[in-house]
Amino acid sequence: MVEKLGRLTKPSAKKFKKDRKLIFVPLIIQPFEQDKEFKELFEKYWKQAQEHINNLEGKLGIIKTIYHELITHSGKSGITSIKKINAGSYKIVNNSLNKGAIIQPIEDDDTLLEFMDWSRCISIGLQNQKVFSQVYKSFIEVQKKRNEIITNNIDKTLKNNQIGLLLMREGHQIQFPRDIQVFYVAPPSLDELRRWAQNKDDIIQKKRQGEKEEGDK
Repeated sequence: MVEKLGRLTKPSAKKFKKDRKLIFVPLIIQPFEQDKEFKELFEKYWKQAQEHINNLEGKLGIIKTIYHELITHSGKSGITSIKKINAGSYKIVNNSLNKGAIIQPIEDDDTLLEFMDWSRCISIGLQNQKVFSQVYKSFIEVQKKRNEIITNNIDKTLKNNQIGLLLMREGHQIQFPRDIQVFYVAPPSLDELRRWAQNKDDIIQKKRQGEKEEGDK
């Protein structure tokens, strides 16, 4: 069960007393190119996400365990990796660490690398349908395996009556254990970032179409 947080209402203490709780924050990755509009939205998003987390902690309790996509190690190694991956989520993680939370890895090294490699193969735009079908089949298989590993790692480490924080990109298709109450954090700026991404994609598609039409002449 997922509760989307756009408008926060005060939960009943009895309702959540025995369940494990997981605060899910969509992981927004900053691209390498520096776009002023995106940078402003990026910073706005993580600031609003922290405000929502603080609000939830005031109602449910303090976060005890942190899970972050792409992280395969705990402790200082995990913290260093998060800092390299994303400045926005690092601030969120560091804030919880300062309040006593710990990082638990949710990824397996080999499975994560295989997942990333098949993802790259798909992203380059394969021309042969047979090759694409084989690559896509392998991608789906490793995606399923990865999701199972993530689910199992969360299930094993999130204790009864504990609150966890998961930072992961949307569209993950993970099925969380039934006794984990999931709170989906959706700051207003998330929709703004989606619109920004869609506009960028539209511009790229129009450019490619124009180049194709020019080449066909």
